[in-house]
Amino acid sequence: MKGFVFDLDGVLADTAKYHYIAWKKLANEIGIQIDEAFNEQLKGISRQESLERILEYGNKAAAFSKQETAAMAEKKNQQYVELLDELSPEDALPGVREFLASAQQYNIPCTVASASKNAPFILDKLGIREYFAGIVDPAGLTKGKPDPEIFIKAAQLMRLKPNETIGFEDAQAGIDGIKGCGMYAIGLGTAEQLIGADRVIRALSEVTVEELIRL
Repeated sequence: MKGFVFDLDGVLADTAKYHYIAWKKLANEIGIQIDEAFNEQLKGISRQESLERILEYGNKAAAFSKQETAAMAEKKNQQYVELLDELSPEDALPGVREFLASAQQYNIPCTVASASKNAPFILDKLGIREYFAGIVDPAGLTKGKPDPEIFIKAAQLMRLKPNETIGFEDAQAGIDGIKGCGMYAIGLGTAEQLIGADRVIRALSEVTVEELIRL
């Protein structure tokens, strides 16, 4: 294995809680109640698709125009970014900084494959952007996860084939995308939540770069 591809939310940092707070606030404003169980469905997918699922859940899929839903999505993002302002290097998940530093020592490139358009901002706040050779721009994608497009592009940023890389994900949509292009998939969570992952761990502190590059 010659390269690593990382999702962001739930893999490098726990920013999912901020997404939930922002989505719940927006949903409340339009008369829809969501809970943390429903929020699990929004992991790994784009902002627009998340909003569409919320509207469908609240039986309001046809209640708003494209302009109105675009404004809603932007409002949610502004709230999310405000919440992220509190993010600091201490918010990186267990083992993340150590794993990335080890990859750098082994000259193994790393890229980020996240549906979040805020990925550069978040990596800067965490103080780990220097470890990444590239970040896939979700604005340039034609399809979101579980389509493998984002992971293929992440491998291309390292000038590698997908089957030469390992992908790290905490959402089923991400695992499906990783496997869809022939990547080795490591899931962060539980085997019940992440069907099809080649390996499941709780945190990056449970694996080493040395053992993974031998796969």
